[in-house]
This record gives sequence, C-alpha cells and structure tokens, in this order.
Amino acid sequence: MASATRNAGRRPAARRRAAGRRRWTAALGGLALLAGAAALAAPARATPAASAPVDFATRCVPPPIAGIPPINGTTTAEITVDNAAPKVGDAVTVTYRVTKPAASNPVDLALPADIMTPTGKVTIGGAQTGALTVAGPKKNPPVPGKGEFPPFAMTGTFTVTAAGSITLSPGDYNIHTSYIMELDTPCAVSSPPAPVSSTIVASERPGANERAISLGTASGKPGERVTVTGTAFTPLADVTVAGRAGGAETADKMTVRTDAAGGFTARLKVNSKGTSGVVAYEGSSWSADKGAGPAAYTVVDDTPVPGNSQQLTASVVAGTLSMTQAGDAVRLSAVNFGAGGAATGDLQKVTVRDFRGGPAGWSLTGKVTDFTGPGGRIEAGKLGWTPACATETGSPSTCVPGSAGTVGSAGATLASTPNGTVTGGEFAVDAKVSLDVPAFTPPGAYTGVLTLTLT
Repeated sequence: MASATRNAGRRPAARRRAAGRRRWTAALGGLALLAGAAALAAPARATPAASAPVDFATRCVPPPIAGIPPINGTTTAEITVDNAAPKVGDAVTVTYRVTKPAASNPVDLALPADIMTPTGKVTIGGAQTGALTVAGPKKNPPVPGKGEFPPFAMTGTFTVTAAGSITLSPGDYNIHTSYIMELDTPCAVSSPPAPVSSTIVASERPGANERAISLGTASGKPGERVTVTGTAFTPLADVTVAGRAGGAETADKMTVRTDAAGGFTARLKVNSKGTSGVVAYEGSSWSADKGAGPAAYTVVDDTPVPGNSQQLTASVVAGTLSMTQAGDAVRLSAVNFGAGGAATGDLQKVTVRDFRGGPAGWSLTGKVTDFTGPGGRIEAGKLGWTPACATETGSPSTCVPGSAGTVGSAGATLASTPNGTVTGGEFAVDAKVSLDVPAFTPPGAYTGVLTLTLT
C-alpha cells in the first residue's frame, strides 16, 4: 500500500491538513486453510502468529581451562515481542528466552548466584532482514559443579522499516561467567537459521499530505479578491489556486510560485457566484496527494432582491471517504495432503463511501503476508484474486475492479474510481480468492493477513 511523501520543514500538525489523502487500513484476518480432509477453521480476528518454543541443534565451546571438547546439543528457546502488530517506524522490544541451554557448567566447581551474563543474536527475516543484538541481566541461581546452566532471558529493540510479515528466529548466544576469572561459553546454531519462533505483522504508517491553505476572509462580493496563504508545498514550485463550485473548478484561477520554504500568498479574484470553496494544488490538475483545500468561501450575491420577494440559500456540506467491511475473517476451502491445489473462498464484502464532493477518485489496494502454520509457511505470492465491484444507483463515479492475478506481499489493486469533474457515491467491492497450496504441505491451519488500504 503506497504512502505520501513527508517533506522536511513542514509546519505543526494543527496547520497541516486542510485536505489530503486519507487512508483506512483493514486486516481481513484468517485467510486460513487446513491442509487435510478436515474442515477449515479461521481465527475470529486477524492476528500475527503467536510465539512458540523451538528446538535447534547447537554447538557450544567450553572455556579452554575446562579441557573438554565442544558440546553438540539441543537448545530450546522462545522469542516474544511487546508489539506483534507494529507500524513502520515503531520500535519493537524482543525477548529471547532460552529455557534449556545446550551447555552446562564445564567444571566441578559450583558457581554462585548472579555471576552469569548472557548475550545473543536474534535473526530477523521476511519483509525485513538483519540481526538484533540482545543481552540479559547478570542474574542466575547457584549452579552446581557440572550442573546444567539455568534458563535465562535476553532483550533488545529494533525499529520496523518494512511492512509485511517479519519473522524472528533464535541465533547464537554466549554465557559469560564472572567468578574467580572471566570465562565465556559461546553457543552457535549448528544449521542456521534456527526455526522461526515468532512472527509479527507490520503495517505501513499512513503518510500525510501536509499542504494547507487559509483564506484572509470567508466571503466576498462577486469580483472581489480573497487572500490565499499556502504552507508546506514543494519549495519553488508552481501552484494553481482556483475557485471550486461543489466538485467542479470555476474559471477563477491563477498560478503562483512557492518560496524556498514551500509557502505562498495569492490574491484570487472570485467572479463566479456559485463558488463554495478555494483549492490549491501542484501539477496540471487537482490531486489529493499534492493539493490542499477546499477552504470554504461564500460569494455574497449582491443582486437586489425584487420587492415582495425572499432570497433562499441552501448549503451542501462535504463529507468523507470511508470504508467498512462485513467481517474480518475468511475461510478458505480445505485441500488434501499430498495433492495440494487451490484453497478458495470469498473476501468479506467491503463498502466504500465517497462523500467528499471533490474531483478526486479513490483506489482500494491490498497486500498479504506469508501464510504461516505448523509445517512452516506458504509464500504470499501463492495468493491470487479476481476482484469485483458494483456502483450504487445515482453515484456520480463508476467503480472499476482491479485485474485478476497475484496479490502477494507487493500488493495489487482491488478496485478504484477515476478522477472527474464530479465524483462520489457508494460502492460494493469483493473478490474471489485462491491460495495455491504446494503438494505435501504438512497438515494444519495456515494463516495470512490481508491488509486493505483506501486512498
């Protein structure tokens, strides 16, 4: 799902949004399948995969003073997070908990309490890759000679830089002891990476069009000029300032150039008696991404009212762009182990309402995470859809379904309406979905999260 560019040096939030792109993100959770003959069960809400303990082969090297060879054993560990559904830019605190270390006290000497300091690495994969350094406190119960090392936990924090499914796997760790002498017992994953212990699902942080305009006065007679002040536009760019009558521009229009800070001041002459607002935008035509307004403006009709008459005036107030969905869980059909094939279903219907009264259309896009389950994962690129949409009678715009094809983690368009002189209306959007399940996928429920964004 796309985001607007944030320009440096823009003004505080109270002055940011005369208008701009709005986004709604909805998680249609539980695009799930059961690889087997049983019926499919999806979760009630879309949630990231829960953490789970994993076992992995480990090679630990005791301190040379111990005089013993490396230990090839098994580590049991689990990774948990403080935020399983972050947005891009959020910090996520990760806890790497080793419940059963592969190493033990290599010497006959008992170790007292609080002399062990663990450190380690967490492998980050999926939509974002890297290695996170984690560390634990110097805290432990007494360890008898040649006794097993006790469980320990290490924490670290990383910043989410990409939207999608992000996996966390335990990595190498080291046990440092400070008693009589400083000793290390490093333990490495024998066949990296270790199994995934936790998966988080990150969503994009909605961008903001911070361009804004303000008017020197809210009304005037036909032919009078109104002072229009703009902020947070692109520096040294041409900006069109125009009158708006409902969703259509009037002939009252002029072009100004912004200063080095992205600001401008214009004196727009308003002749049209039907003018209800003023807009400003970069480019050859109105765009919600690069425009601001409409700022309300009323032309005071000074035409004399005939005797024994009354002049009546009615106002139409602009609304918003919004969407709702009929539910947040989708059940796909089951497939048989060994055969694989298409797990199919229908998206929950989405209703889009465009009551802005402007010239901008809208676009509804979606992208999906990998499907995770007891046997591993099914790649996001295996999910495809055939979109459909219908336009309610009387709507000025006409809904256009997206193309049939792959959804994947990169995303695809579910439906849209074009820009026009007058746009708006109510629209019903849905899609047939199909997940291509590889043959011999281990039985179990596999769940992915489809995120929809309306712009």
